[in-house]
Amino acid sequence: MKLKLSENIRSLRKEKRMTQENLAETLGVTVGAVYKWESGLSQPELNLIVELADFFDTSVDALLGCRLNDNRLESALDRLGEYCKILDPEALPQAEKILAKYPHSLRAVYGCAEAYLVFGAGTKDRALLGRARELLEQARLLTGQSDDKSITERKICGATASALFMMGEYEKSLELLKNNNEDGVFSSQIGVCLAMYLGRTKEAGPYLSRALLHVMSDLFDTIVGYVFVYLARKDWESALAAVKWGLAFLDGVKAEDKPSALEKIRVEMLALLGAVQAEAGFGTEADAAFREAAALAEKFDSAPDYSLKTLRFGENMEQNVIFDAFGASANGSVTNLLKLLKNDALSAKWEETIQNGKEN
Repeated sequence: MKLKLSENIRSLRKEKRMTQENLAETLGVTVGAVYKWESGLSQPELNLIVELADFFDTSVDALLGCRLNDNRLESALDRLGEYCKILDPEALPQAEKILAKYPHSLRAVYGCAEAYLVFGAGTKDRALLGRARELLEQARLLTGQSDDKSITERKICGATASALFMMGEYEKSLELLKNNNEDGVFSSQIGVCLAMYLGRTKEAGPYLSRALLHVMSDLFDTIVGYVFVYLARKDWESALAAVKWGLAFLDGVKAEDKPSALEKIRVEMLALLGAVQAEAGFGTEADAAFREAAALAEKFDSAPDYSLKTLRFGENMEQNVIFDAFGASANGSVTNLLKLLKNDALSAKWEETIQNGKEN
């Protein structure tokens, strides 16, 4: 809680076009007393604060500039987050206040640990990072007592590994990540640590390859999801941008113009592009996208290959096989994808494009 008494006395006095001498005479105090109040060197006694408030036609709390903080946990953590965004040093005292008030709250302890990580990251201050590790360990012990599912032991593990990494304890960070890398969730961090900081590039390759597969899977799921969101909002511009981003990503990661699972993904992205263009009123462009998707679907389905052997990055990718939820064939995948859009005209357009392709 910060007081702005000195600023307010000065501001209100000037609003009344009074000098310090005028105010001193009105209150029966010395000019020096008024000067000290306005300079923050001293504060008026309580009875004078009340008299000042009355004279300036304001309340005592307004005169003091007293604004009580909302110290409920969520509000306190929101305030902490705002401090962290601008690296306001008030963040760390705020964190300690939260910890003093909510020592057994998982959300409080983890949130404060993150604050120490933020400030420790920029300075590599071992004391700050050490405090973050201490709080993360405390948070880990609290996970079994909390029903907050957003903060898991795995999440705490990742944050702890980050603290160790920033402290230069690469081997400890690496060991922690490797021991908790179920489903490859930490593969990218492991690969970076091995390649950049430990010089073990051969060992890093498989981890980075696994990370790339996760990135691709998540990326295309996210793009498809966003397209449906933007179509529902009739936000054609954002939907088009999302699909084009997906197509650009495919162009960037494909090494050879040969059949592979990447071709099937491209068919789906092109069909989505055509669907969005049709909804947006770009009929000519939509027809062209559907024709390109249909030709590529026919090519893929004639000799399907679900490997990732044409992926530019990664190691032993020909051994990785991917499928998606829309169907085994490229044609069938688009048919099912368009059905989910619940637009019969688009589904009919796709069937017509496929049929025209076969006839030609």
